[in-house]
Amino acid sequence: MEGPSPDGRLSGWTTRTWLRVGFTVWLVVLTVLGTLGGWVLSRTASISDELVDVTSVALSTADGLELAVLNQETGIRGYALTGATDFLAPYRQGLTAEQEAAADLSDLLRGDATGRGDLATVREALETWQAQTARPIASTPAGPPSPATMDRATEGKAAFDTVREAVGALQQHLRTERDEKREELRDVMRLRNWVFTAIALVIVALAATVFEGLRRGINVPVERLGRDARTVTGGNFAHTITPTGPADLRRLGNEIDFMRQRLLRELSFTEEARARLDAQAADLRRSNAELEQFAYVASHDLQEPLRKVSSFTQLLQRRYGGQLDDRADQYIGFAVDGANRMQTLINDLLDFSRVGRVHNASQPVSLDKVLDDALDSLSVSIEESGAEITRDPLPTLVADPTQMGMLWQNLVGNAVKFRRPGEPPRIAVSAEREGELWRFTVTDNGIGIAPEYAEKVFVIFQRLHTKDAYSGSGIGLAMCKKIVEFHGGGIAVDTSYTDGTRITFTLAPEPLPTEADRAEETEAGPPDGTGSGTEKAL
Repeated sequence: MEGPSPDGRLSGWTTRTWLRVGFTVWLVVLTVLGTLGGWVLSRTASISDELVDVTSVALSTADGLELAVLNQETGIRGYALTGATDFLAPYRQGLTAEQEAAADLSDLLRGDATGRGDLATVREALETWQAQTARPIASTPAGPPSPATMDRATEGKAAFDTVREAVGALQQHLRTERDEKREELRDVMRLRNWVFTAIALVIVALAATVFEGLRRGINVPVERLGRDARTVTGGNFAHTITPTGPADLRRLGNEIDFMRQRLLRELSFTEEARARLDAQAADLRRSNAELEQFAYVASHDLQEPLRKVSSFTQLLQRRYGGQLDDRADQYIGFAVDGANRMQTLINDLLDFSRVGRVHNASQPVSLDKVLDDALDSLSVSIEESGAEITRDPLPTLVADPTQMGMLWQNLVGNAVKFRRPGEPPRIAVSAEREGELWRFTVTDNGIGIAPEYAEKVFVIFQRLHTKDAYSGSGIGLAMCKKIVEFHGGGIAVDTSYTDGTRITFTLAPEPLPTEADRAEETEAGPPDGTGSGTEKAL
């Protein structure tokens, strides 16, 4: 069974793994190059020190040894030819210098077997010359030279030539050694230069490799991912994000692309839902417009036949009242009462259908003045019930004055109507600012509304009492809700108030409508041939 390929293993490396491997390789290469450079520097210093401190010094000492030997030979020859003791001084000085030089060379040539051999040869030849020639001549008494002394000096010339050859051989060996050290130093220095040049080139190559690796492995994938992400955020959600680079960057790219696909699915779903919602909203607007149109037309068109029914039933009541039996009079009364209540319902339905369609002249309205007008309209019922009304100063808002009048008249009228038996109504109207809205409250001490009916009372034609207990069509609070919501507010029953009824509603300052708004509202109204003619008939 085959194992994973190297490319497969490398494709799973993350950015951190690549950085670790790259840093390790860099460190190993630098360690190797540093070790090689250190060895070359050490070797250069070693050869240089050996050349300067050993070979050159040994050669110079060998030259000093040669000079000391020549001084000895010169002194011995002069003493042999003249017998003057002055010539023994150079001999003795040369002897001392020869011993010191030999000792120094012995130390300097510890690691040079050939040199130590040459030095031993020099010492042996020198010892032979001194034993055969130098010391015997130097031990003769001073004075005129004797033929024997001169003959000894002449015979010692061959031995001294041997000394000079041995010293020359030592010097030649040291010169050769020096030349070889110099050549080796030059070779090592050339190697050092090549090594450091190679180190510099390798460092540059490694830096370029690391830079290019970071660019291709991190910068390019990140930039590409950023471009793809910007393309997607620009609105092109269908653009596919192709992940590249190390495993973690590819994983990040896949996650971003997964998020893009999810956003694309959700966007597609949202677009479909929005299209369906727009279609439903259009259908709802058309249905509402048709219902309002129907209510408007029906309420107008029902006026004439209803007026005829009411007129003829009233005519029957006046003409034949008392002429028929009691049951007939009761039936006629039922018909007249039903026609009157139908007339009231139609008028209320007509007013309800006009909210936001016919009455839509938004302008700055003083709610204090509108409330005064509403109270004036309700003055008879207020006086009969003995109602006590208190009020806060009310603001001026941009609204439709007719609708505001209908709102106050319904709320205050309900507070007067639904009072407790035998107790005069006390009604309080208040207003306070809440942010950008105004909150209004109408509070009374009447019979109240049970919490379970707090929503039902705002539904059209919903009554909590029989028509015999309290008159009305059940459309008043529904109309109030429609007026308040048309002006950007909300209305509700405060169920926490239990000493009567408290209705709260909010109104938002609304800008004046544009001509396009008026045109749209005109289009939503009744056609000229039906609505206007019926309204004129009313």
